[in-house]
Amino acid sequence: MERFLYKKLLSWKNSKDRKPLILEGARQVGKTWLLKEFGKNEYENLAYINCDNNPQMNILFSDFDTARLIRGFSAISGETILPGKTLLVLDEIQEIPIALTSLKYFSENAPEYHIAVAGSFLGILIHSGTGFPVGKTESMTLYPLSFFEFLLASGKKVLLDTIKEHRFEELNPLLPQLTELLRQYYFTGGMPEVVDLYIRTQDIHSVRQLQKSIIRDYERDFSKHVPENDVIRMLSVWNSIPSQLAKENKKFIYSAIRKGARAKDYEKAIEWLKNAGLIYKVTRIKKIEKPVKFYEDDECFKLFIIDLGLLGAMVDSPAEDVLIGNNVFSTYKGSFTEQYFAQQYFSTFGNKLYYHTNENSTLEIDFVVDLKKIYPVEVKAETNLRSKSLSTVLKQDETRQGIRFSMSPYKKQEQITNVPLPLAEEYLKAISLI
Repeated sequence: MERFLYKKLLSWKNSKDRKPLILEGARQVGKTWLLKEFGKNEYENLAYINCDNNPQMNILFSDFDTARLIRGFSAISGETILPGKTLLVLDEIQEIPIALTSLKYFSENAPEYHIAVAGSFLGILIHSGTGFPVGKTESMTLYPLSFFEFLLASGKKVLLDTIKEHRFEELNPLLPQLTELLRQYYFTGGMPEVVDLYIRTQDIHSVRQLQKSIIRDYERDFSKHVPENDVIRMLSVWNSIPSQLAKENKKFIYSAIRKGARAKDYEKAIEWLKNAGLIYKVTRIKKIEKPVKFYEDDECFKLFIIDLGLLGAMVDSPAEDVLIGNNVFSTYKGSFTEQYFAQQYFSTFGNKLYYHTNENSTLEIDFVVDLKKIYPVEVKAETNLRSKSLSTVLKQDETRQGIRFSMSPYKKQEQITNVPLPLAEEYLKAISLI
């Protein structure tokens, strides 16, 4: 299974200013697998150590003597650890907070060693009792598979290479094939274990069972790192997201969690979930202008969950509705389609995503992306090309370009470009280079 982050790992390996690497991301997005594959392919040997329930590692970290620690890692892993030739991977590092602190000393005193660590996003962020190695590490974030990574896993490399030529209008005849693949991605989502099971077996019932198992694992993981009262609030927020996305106006409403709920009751829970990598937060901006930060309204936002397939499992969307016909693109008032777009954007760029409404909410732009230029974006679940709000916004500034992602063919107009939904990932990459 090929992951696009692999190329960034290669750049890290070859960098003269390389620091110890923290690979971030939610549980079960494939961090361990990716680091192991990278170590096996790009180094003479791999020294892998799991810190979870590992008494030897707890004993080893009595101080920060890097030479002694390397000897200890070598003994525990059974591998000779050589500078530049060995990738040392410390997994589940959140279980030993002092191990995270030690990265500072490897950065300062032994930068010749190639060290990468991984663990629970939530555990790493809240680790306490010892200092975080601020400025002494590099970070990368791994997300669930994007649609294009799904295409690669499905054996569609030639198709993907054709897409990457950016001759978007010439891709219109391929839209039926891409739509069929997109339906499959809507069902599986991008969790690596789920995608692997689907491709190997085509067993949609086992896929759904695995997705629900991952959801249960996430919910159990809350209680490992978070106080009990906060766990209850996190579960309340988490379980309310599908119904909030099914609304016409997808703005997150606290009172939809329970009657009388207020922001102060759930703000911390939302921040936990966001920091754990389990939700994406899309903030409202009052005006579509640069610098976008000036116009952020932190009190208004949409929430999406980590993965499209898990969203389907949470609402028990019938497999036939997803895999047969075009119902999935329009059902639940387009919630799956907006979830799909948000997920592709975050996995591709990792930076902030916005939406826009005017003060009286008579006009709404689904998303606003800031990629050198600012682009208002509407996401259409079907082939309907009417975009009243987008047209209104563009009339206010004749130099601005808008994007409409839909199930219709690629078509460039004076101010609006219609882009087929399956091409969203590559089109965003293309305009980010302009």
